[in-house]
Amino acid sequence: MSGDSLQSKKVDSAVFLALSLACAGVLLTCDPAAAQEAPGPLPVPPPSQTQAPPPVRPPESAPDKVTPQTGSHVDTAPPAIPVDQIIQKFAAREAEFKTERDNYTYTQTFVMQTIDPDGQPDGEYRMTSDIVFTPGGKRVEHVTDAPVPSLQRITVSQQDIDDLEHVQPFVLTTQELPKYDVKYVGRQQVDELTTYVFDVGPKVLEKNQRYFQGRVWVEDKTYGIVKTDGKAVPDIKKHGSENVFPRFETFRENIEGNYWFPTYTRSNDTLHFSSGDVRIHMTVRYANYKRFGSTIKIGAARPTDEPKQ
Repeated sequence: MSGDSLQSKKVDSAVFLALSLACAGVLLTCDPAAAQEAPGPLPVPPPSQTQAPPPVRPPESAPDKVTPQTGSHVDTAPPAIPVDQIIQKFAAREAEFKTERDNYTYTQTFVMQTIDPDGQPDGEYRMTSDIVFTPGGKRVEHVTDAPVPSLQRITVSQQDIDDLEHVQPFVLTTQELPKYDVKYVGRQQVDELTTYVFDVGPKVLEKNQRYFQGRVWVEDKTYGIVKTDGKAVPDIKKHGSENVFPRFETFRENIEGNYWFPTYTRSNDTLHFSSGDVRIHMTVRYANYKRFGSTIKIGAARPTDEPKQ
């Protein structure tokens, strides 16, 4: 998020809306004044013969600060199989999942609110998109709802939109693995699941590249990541501008083929700008996953005009 310490950096709402609808997707620029394909569908796989594990459920009420604890003890004893083998297994599973998810359509609702000293929202950015395929098989994002934003103290930057697609639903594949240090923490019970816990961070911050830094929970039977807790790095501060990013949690659910799909991301954090702190509340909901020739719905359908939180 970019801080609006200067009057010239505030977004003109009408211009913003026009640009939002014109850009329609990840090419959306959320601050015109200071802005910072995947293959087509594959054939339908055979239905899984195993019963899907229960989903990881976020608590009903989100805490003020997102922390990696899940309420149960972390067993730090060495695992029964070598740690390197676990890492290779879950990275291979994540590579399979990335390919599989690229063949799904779904609905994504992103909401960013600033919170005043009384704990009430005083500005909001909201965008609902359908991730779909064109008749030619190209996967695109189609914005279906983008009310005029009312944010005054921050702006949503292009980098925020890019992180929404690539970092918050973090996928650590075999190809991406060499870029990260992965440290085994232990085993932990998460709801009804037994998981391996790892701390993850980039080895080197390369120019114009974005990374995840935080903690991941890996289910010990399917070797899929079921939860992540961390933030996108690095924060960007240069030429008098500041773009800082919140800490978040992403929860996944297991659907066809024993792949864990992101269904909910949340953040309650305070962004620190030189002009002052800004408390934010962010949610991302992923719903109605649909693969070529089949439909898998995640949770109850939600209208695009759900009430403000």
